[in-house]
Amino acid sequence: MNDSTRRSGRLGLGIVGAGRVGPVLGAALAGAGHAIVGISAVSAESRERAQAMLPQAPILEVPTLVERSELVILAVPDRELPGLVAGLAATGTWQPGQLVLHTAPAYGVEVLRPAAEAGAIPLAVHPAFEFTGTSLDLARLAESWFAVTAPTPVLPIAQALVVEMGGEPVVIAEADRPAYAEAIATATAFSRSIVEQSTGILAGIGVENPGSFLSSLLRSAVDNALTRAGAPTALDVGDVLEALGGAADGPAEGDPGDDGRGWYLRGE
Repeated sequence: MNDSTRRSGRLGLGIVGAGRVGPVLGAALAGAGHAIVGISAVSAESRERAQAMLPQAPILEVPTLVERSELVILAVPDRELPGLVAGLAATGTWQPGQLVLHTAPAYGVEVLRPAAEAGAIPLAVHPAFEFTGTSLDLARLAESWFAVTAPTPVLPIAQALVVEMGGEPVVIAEADRPAYAEAIATATAFSRSIVEQSTGILAGIGVENPGSFLSSLLRSAVDNALTRAGAPTALDVGDVLEALGGAADGPAEGDPGDDGRGWYLRGE
C-alpha cells in the first residue's frame, strides 16, 4: 500500500462483475473517496454498463484486477461464486490483507474460505434492494438496508463500508444466510408476480397505463403491511462510527494521518 493511500485511508477498489450490482456499489464507494482500480466485464452489455457507471475505470482481466486491489467486490451470480473464489486461490491470486467482499444473499463468509486461507479478509454484504444498474440506484441506496456477515473482529469493516455507501447495516449470522436469501427471494418474486398479474387484468379490461394506475395502491399497501410487521428504527450512524472507533487501537481521532474514516479501512 502506498503512502498516499495510507494517509488518506482510501482503498484501491476492484470490481469483479459488471452486472446491475457491481458498478453501482463501485460508484457509491468511489463517491466516498475510494479509488477504482478497475472492473471486469465480458459481454458488450456489461462493458456498456461499466462505461456508463464508471467511465474512468479500466476494464481488466480478473486475476490482474484482484492482484492490484486492496478491496475486491465479487458481484457475480450466486452459482458462480464458489468456483471463482476457489479458482483464484488455486492460482495464488488472493493477496494477504486485502478485503474480499461478495454480494450473494445465500452465502456468508464460509464461501470465501479459500481467499481467507490465503490471508484475505472475508466480508459478505448484500443490499436488500433490486437494482436497475443505473445511476438511479445511487440515491435509492440511502434508503436501503444491507445484510452483513463477517468474522467478529472485522465486522466493523463491513459495517463501515455500508455506511459509506449510504446504507444501513444489519448483521446476519452465518447460519442464517440461507433463510435470509429465502426471505429476499420470496419478497422479490411475490411482488413481481402480483404486479404482473394485477396489471395484466387491468390491461385486459381496457385500463391504460395499468402500472401507473396501481402504483399508489401498491406502495401504500406495502407500506401499511411493513408498518404492521414492525418496521425497524433507522440505525444511528453515529453509534456505528463510535463503535468502530473503539474496535481496536488505531490512530487517535484528529491525528493528521487519519481522515476520521478509521484505520480499520486501511487494513493496518
